[in-house]
Amino acid sequence: MIKGLPAYADYRPSGIPWLGYDIPTHWTRRKLRSLFARQGSGTTPSGNHHYNGPVCWVMSGDLNDGILSATKRTVKTSTPLNVPSLRVYPTKSLVVAMYGATIGRASILSVPACTNQACAAFADPNDDCNVKYVHHVVVTARSYLVQQAYGGGQPNINAHVLCSLPVPLPPPDEQAAIVRFLDWATRRVDRAIRAKRRLVALLTEQKQAIIHRAVTQGLDPSVPMKASGIPWLGEIPAHWELRPARTLVRIRTELVGRRHLAYRLLSLTKQGVIVRDLTGMRGKFSADMSTFQTVRPADFVLCLFDVPETPRTVGRSRHEGMITGAYTVCEPIGSCNGAYFEAYLIALDDRKLLAPLYSGLRNTIPKERFLGMKVPFPPLDEQVAIVTHVGEATAGLDKTIERTQRQIGLLREYRARLVSDVVTGKLDVRAFAETLPDEAPDDIEAIEADVDEDADDDETGDGADEG
Repeated sequence: MIKGLPAYADYRPSGIPWLGYDIPTHWTRRKLRSLFARQGSGTTPSGNHHYNGPVCWVMSGDLNDGILSATKRTVKTSTPLNVPSLRVYPTKSLVVAMYGATIGRASILSVPACTNQACAAFADPNDDCNVKYVHHVVVTARSYLVQQAYGGGQPNINAHVLCSLPVPLPPPDEQAAIVRFLDWATRRVDRAIRAKRRLVALLTEQKQAIIHRAVTQGLDPSVPMKASGIPWLGEIPAHWELRPARTLVRIRTELVGRRHLAYRLLSLTKQGVIVRDLTGMRGKFSADMSTFQTVRPADFVLCLFDVPETPRTVGRSRHEGMITGAYTVCEPIGSCNGAYFEAYLIALDDRKLLAPLYSGLRNTIPKERFLGMKVPFPPLDEQVAIVTHVGEATAGLDKTIERTQRQIGLLREYRARLVSDVVTGKLDVRAFAETLPDEAPDDIEAIEADVDEDADDDETGDGADEG
């Protein structure tokens, strides 16, 4: 933590279940709902309340533990219209997710907005409530809120539980000092995180270029080239073949049925096909896993829908297990080196080059169209050489990326711990806050981009439904 921050002089039992220890003597305890004049969720009729401006729709997945602006790509905005039947929450309202993997995420609105039923909104704060301070408290209490959830594959928390969340509350001037300090401190941590994310992005781009060059042009720059006739491919070595994907893989649909308890749950991520950690139950889950598919080592797992928005649409499994039936599972056939074909598919996926194959509003690649896709096919020994080269050329980049991502993780942990210690009264920042200079806030879009990257680190979405 920051050196020199003292504890408070006197403490008393908090009586707050999620806090579990004492709070400063002069702090009070209030329920979340008592801090705001209006609460609600979803498209509930709003009586005589009228609003004639643009309507932004906020979904639970939009919430980013920060300020939610109109520029965020997932906020749905319509043209101005009269919406007397909707409850529109004004700017500076606190919105909290109550459903699924996003439980406990919270944002403060910078634009008037409606919410869906998966969100609760708290509007018109009382005079003794600093919204940014309460936002920090709600984020800190997320683990407690998750523990209060109920339901099967997609748990949710009752609105009454959320509204009854006990909040440790300092006097208003102290809330303001805490917010001032946390704005200053977290801004510096966030800048460091973004700088490291930019480094990861540059290293990843370099890695992608190495892979793309190797799997489309080979390793010998002196060999004769020929036109492939494929828009995203360009020229390929003259001695390479072009084969349809159906000669390299075939689709296999084998449901686990009642045997699903005997299989490990797998997940398609940017790190490949991994075994899902069910400890924290993070992410999307299906209530009925009997419709999941078996996956064997060396199988390819493909997400052939929502391709432009999906962080990773292809992976080759090293594990035996099961995965959602919304995905396409292929097993290798013929003489193709599986690692080479995986590298080629990832090279296309990294740059989203398969747009000519998309169909429909959800940018789906029909299975037959995928199987008919022409693939550059070097001789087998050259495939092996390409895989070896890619591994050796990107090993150092992978280590640096992994090390930088660990550093990002540590910075996030530091930020969360600092916020928790301050809003729960472990550290007294009042004197320190008085010494801080005035600073302009960081760009909201940059902060949201960092949050979006956080989401991209997670799984593609194992509860996805292609329908």
